Amino acid sequence: MKTRKLILLALIFVSIAGFSQSTKKVKKVVDKPVSQVVKIDNTLTAAEKAQGWTLLWDGKTTEGWRGSTTATFPEKGWVIENGTLMLLKSPVGTPAEGGDIITVKKYKNFEFSIDFKLSEGANNGIKYFVNVDANTGKRTAAGCEFQILDDEKHADAKNGVKGNRTMGSLYDLIAASTDKVYDMSVFNNARIVVNGSNVKHYLNGKKVVEYERGNQMWRALVAYSKYHNYPNFGEATEGHILIQDHYDVVWFKNMKIREL
Repeated sequence: MKTRKLILLALIFVSIAGFSQSTKKVKKVVDKPVSQVVKIDNTLTAAEKAQGWTLLWDGKTTEGWRGSTTATFPEKGWVIENGTLMLLKSPVGTPAEGGDIITVKKYKNFEFSIDFKLSEGANNGIKYFVNVDANTGKRTAAGCEFQILDDEKHADAKNGVKGNRTMGSLYDLIAASTDKVYDMSVFNNARIVVNGSNVKHYLNGKKVVEYERGNQMWRALVAYSKYHNYPNFGEATEGHILIQDHYDVVWFKNMKIREL
């Protein structure tokens, strides 16, 4: 009889312990934080709107953009596909089929953000302070450029001076930090912040370049770059934002801007 009671007590103890462990496991799952904001591509959250952000592309039309040499958006070379603006492939050495595109509006002090995904070996760039009226007949309008490049597969990464033609760099002028992080297989984020003479480049949330334009150091950099023949390069008070057509396939989405 005594043995049966001991066995019964043991079973009760095991059952209670098991129930306690099960309850703890369930509680752990229930307590796991769940995000209350589901981010939808090419839209703004309530918080972003409150901060002053506006969309530069709605994911469906070409509103807000035009060709850099035309009053309308290019009829070829660019396509809207599943909420992304896709740049098609063009043969290198020929006029790009679509051509560069620019914002209809000019900007002065701003924070600009864009998500991009590169095809293998691709080269592209986001330019700012672009004045298309001073294009001087070049293939692409001049402007300060956030370099977008497949560092591993494109020769430009090796042709620059100390890496100033690599992903995130101020093209041909200042190299991006070497500890930058990006993934060619997914969309990455480029962000440009301009506040007067101070400019910052961010790649996936990490600052990779910062500089002051218009001073003696800036002019020395320009003098030893491919822009040495461009009068007052990078010193405009305002300009268009430009996305290059650099022959390679690239996808873009979530373009937004906040004027400062």
